[in-house]
Amino acid sequence: MMSAAFSTGFGIGLSLILAIGAQNAFVLRQGIKREHVLAVVLTCALSDVVLIALGVSSFSRVVALLPWLDPVMRYGGALFLLWFGAKSMRAALCANDSLVVEGEATTSLRRAVLTCLALTWFNPHVYLDTVVFMGSISTRFAGAEIAFASGAMSASLLFFFTLGYGARWLRPLFARPMAWKLLDAAVALLMWGIAVRLIVAP
Repeated sequence: MMSAAFSTGFGIGLSLILAIGAQNAFVLRQGIKREHVLAVVLTCALSDVVLIALGVSSFSRVVALLPWLDPVMRYGGALFLLWFGAKSMRAALCANDSLVVEGEATTSLRRAVLTCLALTWFNPHVYLDTVVFMGSISTRFAGAEIAFASGAMSASLLFFFTLGYGARWLRPLFARPMAWKLLDAAVALLMWGIAVRLIVAP
């Protein structure tokens, strides 16, 4: 149970932050420029850690008061994963996106950290992904919520540190649309697999 909870948390956590977005683009840009990389990745990752902990620790208490909420969120979460997977697969088949990093102006440490905080805490999708979505899935692992949260937190730490410090090698790779197509396809398959597990879970 512990290993299943950890691996599920890791897989979902990684999938939810893989998409090209403003936060990831900023981390990548800072990594390429080698400016305040440690502060930037720590700000992003620790913000995720706090939000995941909040979702996993509080959602189960809410479910105890409202037992009907668990199946609603479980099947709702499965539908979301199916939709997200379809969106990712559509991007893999149709889109020609690439991540272009522009601008070489120096960014101060204060501005870099504040930008990370704004991109994280002012984004409503972050709360949906971490507090509501991750919190609801964690209830499927009664007694192993800490393992589930640890998996999701580990995914966030791994992703942001890899993105920040590996940016100078990732830039030429993800300047190619095919790289994003393969990544989107992998995310789609992973999301669909987790959705099936949610639906067939007892």
